[in-house]
Amino acid sequence: MTIFEAFLLGLVQGLTEFLPVSSSAHLIFFQHLLGFKESMLFYDIVLHLGTLAALFVFFAKDLAHLVRDSIYGIFYLLRGKSWKSTFEIVPYFRWAVGIIVASVPTGLMGIFLKDWFEAMFGSLEVTGITLILNSAILWLTLYFRDGNKKMERVRITDFLIIGILQGISIVPGISRSGATIAGGLFLGMERETAFRFSFLIAIPAILGAGLLEIPDAATGLGLTHGIGFLVSAVSGLFALFLLRRMMRQGKLQAFALYTLLFGILILSLTQWLE
Repeated sequence: MTIFEAFLLGLVQGLTEFLPVSSSAHLIFFQHLLGFKESMLFYDIVLHLGTLAALFVFFAKDLAHLVRDSIYGIFYLLRGKSWKSTFEIVPYFRWAVGIIVASVPTGLMGIFLKDWFEAMFGSLEVTGITLILNSAILWLTLYFRDGNKKMERVRITDFLIIGILQGISIVPGISRSGATIAGGLFLGMERETAFRFSFLIAIPAILGAGLLEIPDAATGLGLTHGIGFLVSAVSGLFALFLLRRMMRQGKLQAFALYTLLFGILILSLTQWLE
C-alpha cells in the first residue's frame, strides 16, 4: 500500500464513518478499486481507531461527565439510594447505564456472528444491496415526528433496541450512525439526544472490535497505518461537526439519495471490480 492509498482510505473512512453513508461500504469499494484482493480487516480496524480518537475529542466534555457521574452513581447506590433518585442526582449516570445496556446486544452479535460479518466484507453484491436498504432507512426518517424524549425519559427497552440496531450495522452497507440515530428518532428521542447517544455507544463498540482483532496485530504496523489513523481522525472530527449541524436542521434523509445511487453503482460495477 502506498502513502497516497493510505491517505485516501483514511480520508474515506473519516468522512464516511460518522455520516450515515456506511464507511465499510466505501472502504470495500475503494479497496476493490485499488486492487486490494486480500483481507483488509485489520487495516479497517486501524482506521476505525482513528475515528475513535475523533470521538474522544468531540465528546470530551460528555465523557468527563460520564466518568464523574458513574463514580458518584455507584457511590450513591452503595449508600442505599434508589436507582430513580440516583439518576436524578447524577443525570449522566443514566447515560452510562444506557451505554452499557446498548452495548450488550452489540457485543454479543459481534462475538457470535463475527465470522459471518467478516465474510460479508468481501462481497460487493451484499454491499450494494445493503446500501439501498440503508437508503430506505434514511428516507423513513422523513415520516418520524420530532421527538421530545430527553435522556431521563428513555427506557431500558429503548437502549436495547438501539444496541441491536448498532449490532446489525456491522453488516457493510448499513450505516451505524444512520441506523442508531434513525432508531432513536423512531423511539421519540430529541434530535440532540439521539445524536449524542448514537456516538457515545459507538465508543465501546469500536473498542470491542479492536480487541477482537488484536491477534491480527502480529502482521505489523507501518507508516501507512499511521497515516491512515491520523487522516481518519482529522476528517472524522470534521464529519461530526457537519452531521450535528445537519441533524439540527432535520436533514438526515439528505444522505438517502446518495446511498441509493452508490448502491446501484456498486451493483452495476460488481463484475468489473471483482
